Amino acid sequence: MRAWVRERWQSAYEQLLKREISGSPAHVAVIQDGNRRYARQRGDDAPDGHKAGAKTSEEILEWCRDIGVEELTLYTFSTENFERPQEELDPLFDLMAEKLRDFADHEQIHENEVAIRVIGDAGMLPERVRSAVRHAEERTRGYDEFVLNIALAYGGRNELLTAAQQIARAVDDGELEPEEVTVETVEDRLYGQPVRDVDLIIRTGGAERTSNFLPWHANGNEAAVFFCAPYWPEFSKVDFLRAIRTYENREQSWRRTRARRALALVKAFGTTELAEATTVVRKFRDSLSGSEHDEASRVAEESATAD
Repeated sequence: MRAWVRERWQSAYEQLLKREISGSPAHVAVIQDGNRRYARQRGDDAPDGHKAGAKTSEEILEWCRDIGVEELTLYTFSTENFERPQEELDPLFDLMAEKLRDFADHEQIHENEVAIRVIGDAGMLPERVRSAVRHAEERTRGYDEFVLNIALAYGGRNELLTAAQQIARAVDDGELEPEEVTVETVEDRLYGQPVRDVDLIIRTGGAERTSNFLPWHANGNEAAVFFCAPYWPEFSKVDFLRAIRTYENREQSWRRTRARRALALVKAFGTTELAEATTVVRKFRDSLSGSEHDEASRVAEESATAD
């Protein structure tokens, strides 16, 4: 009886959250934390927790597609994870290889044209995992409807360090002038194929830190962050929708703040002197209300007339 009531409550809450969400982030990144603690809590071994977590990884792919997310990155194995005992690593590597091949050959992956990409230092991984990586990327290479990035042997600090070293060598060899170094120069030297800026990071398992995950793409984009208590195998669609709602609330607040700052600049210095601020006012004026919205609309109309 309790399970039935809980299931009905969760279904009703899920529908409520869906109604509260009006949009979705383009790129969601997830730190899948808590597999081992989940296993210990149930009296199981660590590999059992990883297998349970792999099921959640399959489910969140569907949840993302349902609400319009276009790119998902799963933090599956960090460079620090190599320090774990070998008796835990071997079955984990076996699971990685198995799931990569399962994903690459799954009918829905091809029906929905999901591109699977692996980011990280794949050379650190055993050959059976590298072989599965090649298989998954080659099988889905031509797809672009949805992107699934799997971070394996990934470390954000190491990623930036490697990019900096490559740029330094290019400058030293005379291939690049220091003043020619741009954002694109750095991005071209990050792991793997291009990854779009991250809009939302989700971390399960109760810890409130982002653990060196996608620093260039997340911190640089001021990504929203959602921390939650459930271990990764327990993470539900309700938890996911709560994370999306957090992103929307933060995005609305960010737009409102930018519009207010831009409006204050325009009012102080005039629309002709601050074209960039005027553009921000035009773009985000609907985030304001009352007299602020009226003032922003007047500024937008004046600037349009001046154009």
